[in-house]
Amino acid sequence: MSVANISLSKWHKVAGIGLVCGLALAGCDRSDKEDTTEQAELTEQETVDAENSVAPAISCDDPMVQDRLKSALKNTLNQQAQSLAANYANDAEISLANGVVSEKTNGVVIDVQNAAILQQANENGMTTCQASVSMTLPSEDLYQASQVQAANNQPSLQSRLAQDNIRINNNMLVDDAFTYIVGTQGGQVRTRIAGQPALITVVADVMAGSVFKTAMDEQRAQRAAERRATQNNDTTQTAPIRQPRTVTPVEPIRPTEPTPPPTINKPAESQSSSTANTQAAAVEPSKPATPKAVPKDETIDMVIIEDNSATY
Repeated sequence: MSVANISLSKWHKVAGIGLVCGLALAGCDRSDKEDTTEQAELTEQETVDAENSVAPAISCDDPMVQDRLKSALKNTLNQQAQSLAANYANDAEISLANGVVSEKTNGVVIDVQNAAILQQANENGMTTCQASVSMTLPSEDLYQASQVQAANNQPSLQSRLAQDNIRINNNMLVDDAFTYIVGTQGGQVRTRIAGQPALITVVADVMAGSVFKTAMDEQRAQRAAERRATQNNDTTQTAPIRQPRTVTPVEPIRPTEPTPPPTINKPAESQSSSTANTQAAAVEPSKPATPKAVPKDETIDMVIIEDNSATY
């Protein structure tokens, strides 16, 4: 065998060995890639399943959900009332006391009834609920707010409630179609108000109007008191100072005693005659004197009339 044939034979052996090794390496690499892809798919599926299991559906009438909803309603009501009261005060150029709006909103009684599912939970576990939400306001706040609305030529409270489909029962305002959303995030129950409910807007306006009316009344009373104090000071400064006058006591004047009538001495005969006549007059009633006939003679100048009862 020649040297050339021997070299060619060795080359073929080397090539065959290299080809076999290359095919073996390719098969190993393909197997590793397939295993890695399968593991990635399994991991992704497990992650999706874990996310779906983290957000379970929450009942709309769950007590914790009701408490979270009331807190959200109270906070939203306070924020809107603060903003509206500030606008009223800025327009009238007056200042409001700190915390007065919060005191008003804390006096509102909130209740939730007849909670039900409006839309089933989505992929995030958030459920849309609907309930009947009522807010009970003090009667004084409703009265003062109605005065502010009338003074500003605003629609009455009854017309606004009818427009927004809100019932009113005495001093209780009720929205029978109040919408809110519940779910879990990070293992905690979350409650969120859907949209901008008309019930909160109306009640916030009532609270702001009542606070504004109270502040205006207090300011008017303070100004009136200041005017009265100024007038009193002016009167005190301009009025002359009067010295007290000393009064000397005066003795009362004694009444003058009456002078006794003078005594007249008459003859005894006259006195006895007068006494007899007095007794006779007491016994016999006096008769009227009969006038004498007067002669109708024009030549007579004097007429003498006799009177038996006369005393001479």
